[in-house]
Amino acid sequence: MLIKKKKVRSHTEDRLLALVLATTAGILNAMALGAFGFFPSHMTGNTSQISTEVTTSDLHTLLFLLALITAFVMGCTVARLAVIVGQKHRLRTIFCLIILAEGVALTAASIFETMFYTPRFNGEVLVMLGFLMGIHNATSTQLSNGRVRSTHITGTLTDAGIALGSWLSSHVSHDESADRRFFQKVLHTHLTTVFSFLIGCIAGLLLFKTYGFNAMIGLGLFLMLVALTAIAITVQRSRRSFY
Repeated sequence: MLIKKKKVRSHTEDRLLALVLATTAGILNAMALGAFGFFPSHMTGNTSQISTEVTTSDLHTLLFLLALITAFVMGCTVARLAVIVGQKHRLRTIFCLIILAEGVALTAASIFETMFYTPRFNGEVLVMLGFLMGIHNATSTQLSNGRVRSTHITGTLTDAGIALGSWLSSHVSHDESADRRFFQKVLHTHLTTVFSFLIGCIAGLLLFKTYGFNAMIGLGLFLMLVALTAIAITVQRSRRSFY
């Protein structure tokens, strides 16, 4: 699911991708809320809140929101540049390496928070988490050709509504009846992403309340494990095909 293959990706691969990346995105988002009282990936809400801060002349919060949004965009940019470089050098595991780097960064930040937590650094940590969420979302979006956006639930619900409309239309239109199965698969993929994110959010809050920043360390290690497993499987299959 983390390898960009020459063949067209199946909806099963995208649903597995959604289960892993949307769930972990929801967990991290909820953990950040529990730790800092803020969603690092909710760019729609953060952008909307800027208008409030402008009217109240709260410069500190305004600058923080701008930094958070910029960090998210920069995360997306870095993920895209990494993919371009990886594809240029025919590196099949580039998406795995991006997730691995994200897991390492998240683990390191979580260990730092466990050892040296102070509310004074909350803003900086949230900005870094926003950067990682940008990487996370851009990676799943590029890998699935836009079908899985692990943190962008507004867009995913929009896509799900469109897919549902197309599926309903296929039952009354003879021209679209042949595509009914395709619309159904697309709808299932989007719903998997939405429910995975929701379940992740619930699990994230419960885990953080129980284990604190240790739970965030566990999430970082899990992302590293997923990436390393995908790399190992890819290398093993490459060796088999070579021999």
